[in-house]
Amino acid sequence: MVHFGVSTMFFHEYPLEEIISAVEEAGLDSVEFWVETPAFWLAGQPRDELVSLKESSPVMRHATLHAPILDLNPTSINPVIAEVSVRFVCDAIRLAASADIPIVTVHPGRRTAKRVPSAPDYEKFERYLRSLEEVSRETGVVVSMENMENKVNSLVGKPEVMRDLLDREPWLSFTLDISHAMGDGPGQVERYIELCGERLVNVHVGAAAGGRMHLPVGGNTAVRSILRDLAQMGYDGNLMLEIEDLALSCELSYEEKILLLARESEFMKTAFG
Repeated sequence: MVHFGVSTMFFHEYPLEEIISAVEEAGLDSVEFWVETPAFWLAGQPRDELVSLKESSPVMRHATLHAPILDLNPTSINPVIAEVSVRFVCDAIRLAASADIPIVTVHPGRRTAKRVPSAPDYEKFERYLRSLEEVSRETGVVVSMENMENKVNSLVGKPEVMRDLLDREPWLSFTLDISHAMGDGPGQVERYIELCGERLVNVHVGAAAGGRMHLPVGGNTAVRSILRDLAQMGYDGNLMLEIEDLALSCELSYEEKILLLARESEFMKTAFG
């Protein structure tokens, strides 16, 4: 059954209880819990608090988790940064397992320099994948790789690259980020769905325009068509709004964010049918 949610980072400045209340008030029934949500991250990622939240909140029952990415790069040219990044991602997967969260979305990393990835970058990526596979088998958590923007230094920024990765790694699943793919046009999103749809377990819903990512989707005809296509293919995972509040035209209050999410939720539900 499809669940409609939002990233907890949309309310990054609020306590966890207020974030969950806002999601419920907006008419959504799930969240993607980012471990870097400040109220959780700065408190030292308290496992007991996450477990309690998971057990007590209806919107957490179908939650996914997003592994940390800020200041991290598992394929960094700096071996210390690469090692620490892999450790933080693996720790996040174990955290998800302890809170009975079944799916964790991860990023692939990138070449540190803004150049085409080279052999050393792919060697680090291979070591990263082996660590992810090991912790996935250890915990039973589904690890889902997210597509990145198609930039020169991206390791996984094209549908064909994602398809090849999934073919090589049968244990790995796929998180579609609509906004990242839309940077190359709506047709690129459709290509991801066509090539990788059978491994799709999570979708980040957001628009892209004028070089800006993670914009609201309400009224966007391209996103409406994408959501309809997902429905027609039988997709039954989470649809997670991923909206960057700093990309909006003005700063929103807590109440205004709830109203925006309510409109976005209604659009998604109508489009998905």
